[in-house]
Amino acid sequence: MASKLLVFATLLEFAVAQSGAWSQCGGIDWGGPTTCIPGWICTYSSSWYSQCLRPMVDYDIDDTTPTSTTSSIPTPSRTPTVGLALVAQAAGKLYFGSATDNPELNDAPYVALLGDTMEFNQITPGNSMKWGATEPSRGTFTFTKGDAIVKFAQDNGQLLRGHNCVWHRQLPSWVSSGNFDNATLQSIVQTHCSTLVGHYKGQIWDVVNEPFNDDGTWRASIFYNTTGPSFVNVALQAARAADPNAKLYINDYNIEGTCAKSAAMANLVKSLKAQDVPIDGVGIQAHLIVGQVPSTMQENIEQFTALGVEVAITELDIRMTLPVTDALLQQQKKDYQTVIAACKAVSGCVGVTVWDYTDKYSWIPSVYPTQGAALPWDANLTKKPAYDGIVAGFLP
Repeated sequence: MASKLLVFATLLEFAVAQSGAWSQCGGIDWGGPTTCIPGWICTYSSSWYSQCLRPMVDYDIDDTTPTSTTSSIPTPSRTPTVGLALVAQAAGKLYFGSATDNPELNDAPYVALLGDTMEFNQITPGNSMKWGATEPSRGTFTFTKGDAIVKFAQDNGQLLRGHNCVWHRQLPSWVSSGNFDNATLQSIVQTHCSTLVGHYKGQIWDVVNEPFNDDGTWRASIFYNTTGPSFVNVALQAARAADPNAKLYINDYNIEGTCAKSAAMANLVKSLKAQDVPIDGVGIQAHLIVGQVPSTMQENIEQFTALGVEVAITELDIRMTLPVTDALLQQQKKDYQTVIAACKAVSGCVGVTVWDYTDKYSWIPSVYPTQGAALPWDANLTKKPAYDGIVAGFLP
């Protein structure tokens, strides 16, 4: 739907000295018109961005033009927003999305915002598609939780990112303690990936998750220890066979800047391509720390796209040492802007997903008790300066 809105916007002619529908009309360093064409209101979103919006307008997903619910333009009933998904698409990206998990779908205010496709047009299930959740005993698959998140995304017209087929964690004991030989474990990987991807056809997939150590060596896992690197080939080939239209990624953390680990990922992509093993993208998780965003992030994204694969920022959050201060929030805003700008600058970086959008459901405090406040909305679902940083990163 949002992509159709952008097409619609590009077809509208600008009135003299007025911004067109959905166009920018204000913000720091903005030198263009500050009023909108008739029927549209210049609406403040942040200090960096105001946009021409038409309040109280409904959109039919099959239509390319808006249909007003009233003959006049009423006062907005809520604080308008530019919408992170809309500004991402205006910058040429496919999506801006959020991870979520099944227990959170019982939180009505949270769900209302998660389903707002102006903010999020892509969803990643945080846990419900992992091995332990989908194949708890060998050959017995259950998709109930994953299906619930898929239905939510489909009901809202949002893209879905499957996460994940093969990971060294959250494995059922029958896998982690099975003592299988090479051939048997490869067969198990093939069955699991083909069944999982085949059930959720037409999606983007993190097929292999976190295969490397930070020094660029292969991570010791039940898969690598038994099969060597071949489990990656098996998983990707099984996923492609199950769904020729799926986008197949390898996903990892600490590969945001150029380093030994990102070099190992690049070498793996080269090797897979040389073997004609299907690989469509590299997922850069981007679990970052305030004030420590790598300066080589754009260069690193370019390194991957030069290999003929796309890149997505898949699990973005930028944590700080607590307590929260204004200085930390302002640095976090700059850091989000830096990350988004790096993706925006490379055409092959197709989208960005935050690892849930609110501090209320962040994974960080449970792992790093002295850190947190990593996301663009706080625990009360109030936008933080980081939101403005994301918008600024996508702007020209």
